[in-house]
Order: sequence, then C-alpha cells, then structure tokens
Amino acid sequence: MKIAASFIVLALALTFSTSVFAADSGADLYKTKCAMCHGPDGKGETAMGKRLGTKDLGSADVQKQSDGDLTTVITKGKGKGKMPGYEGKLTGDQIQELVKFIRTLKK
Repeated sequence: MKIAASFIVLALALTFSTSVFAADSGADLYKTKCAMCHGPDGKGETAMGKRLGTKDLGSADVQKQSDGDLTTVITKGKGKGKMPGYEGKLTGDQIQELVKFIRTLKK
C-alpha cells in the first residue's frame, strides 16, 4: 500500500514538474524567437514590431484564433517580409509551447 501511494505521489510530482517546465519553455522560446518584434509583453510596441504592423498578441483579434491557426502562423510565417516561419527551426512541441504562452498574454 505504501509503495502504491509512493508511485502516485511520484507520478503527480512528475506531472507538475513537466507542466511547470513546459510553461518556462514557452516563455523562454518566446523571449528568444518572438520578443524582438512582438515585445516582452506581446503588444508589438518595438521598433521592428511597429515597422511591420505587428498585432498585439493579447488582443481579442489574435486570441480568438484557434490553436491550429496560431500553430500555422508560427510554422509557416505570415506574408512576405513579415513574420518568418519556424518550420524546421522549432519542433512541433516547441511550437505548441509558444501557442500556450501566447494564450497567457490574453487581456
């Protein structure tokens, strides 16, 4: 009985630590891949963001998009000379972590 309880506690601890790591992973990826244009808060108020007309990632316009839509934009990019695509540069899991992070920017 004690062994079973120990396994349950261990499983819960691993689940929690994995989700915490994933959240950090998305934030770290955002800082290295996205913040230069979208800004640290996702508002797009950087010199590059203003020049490109970057949308506020926390806005209703962006947040209403499905996870699939956001995944496509991150993977394929957006328009000529606008946002580059990260296909082949980031894994599918990393892109999903970015989508999750973008959801935290909701207003």
